[in-house]
Amino acid sequence: MSSVYPMNPERVSMHARAPRVFKRLEDWRVCRSALEGSLGFVPTMGALHAGHGSLIERSVAENDYTVLSIYLNPTQFNNPEDLDCYPKTLERDLEMARELGVDFVITPTYEQMYADGFRFQVDETQFSAELCGEHRAGHFTGVLTVVMKLLNLTRADRAYFGEKDYQQYLLIRDMCEAFFMDVDIVPCATIREGDGLAMSSRNENLDAAGRAKAGILNDLIRSTLDDESVAEALAETGFDVDYIVSREGRRFAAASLTCGDRVVRLIDNAAR
Repeated sequence: MSSVYPMNPERVSMHARAPRVFKRLEDWRVCRSALEGSLGFVPTMGALHAGHGSLIERSVAENDYTVLSIYLNPTQFNNPEDLDCYPKTLERDLEMARELGVDFVITPTYEQMYADGFRFQVDETQFSAELCGEHRAGHFTGVLTVVMKLLNLTRADRAYFGEKDYQQYLLIRDMCEAFFMDVDIVPCATIREGDGLAMSSRNENLDAAGRAKAGILNDLIRSTLDDESVAEALAETGFDVDYIVSREGRRFAAASLTCGDRVVRLIDNAAR
């Protein structure tokens, strides 16, 4: 994998070894309490790709230590089939973490993350009901709750989020400001395939026909067409469109492709 950010050779050499993997959060908290220096955090649900790699590289370049979480969070899935189909590639993920210089990886269980049975939740009452929130009931409650838990666990100085999920980034940034959380939320540019498709773990579920169509989404949202015309063009191509909405200088999009017995939902956004 080619580096997106320039790497310090001494830093890479120093971290050629495998990262320490913590399955028990109690063990991680003991380790965290002994760390001195800055800590960067990259939260993921696994199935890592070059987009995640760019977040990791930036964290490694900007911090003394980097911790990666691999946790497939069920509370943010409104569709159980989507959760079941989410790719699981832990060994490959750990190898990427080693190659990119991650120091620590936490891989907790649901029982550890939600010892309260999801009794306590973080809700946002405005923006989370729009765009993806309008089509995925409870999604952002699950996202914000797990991210707050992870930020409290890691006590990171900086946390890195991709701009592909721009609504998510804005909500997490605003949550941290609202709750006076002492962490910098760092947005990172979307990493794309050659045809413009935003890299996503869900892309692995596209079949050949779906993959051939998928890049059209980015082409159209960057075009001069208005939102309604973009939605119509996507529908004519075979997409099931959730929304095409322009607001605050950015166009947001979500649309799905049916690939065999799977429905693959793609999201993207572009500056206007």
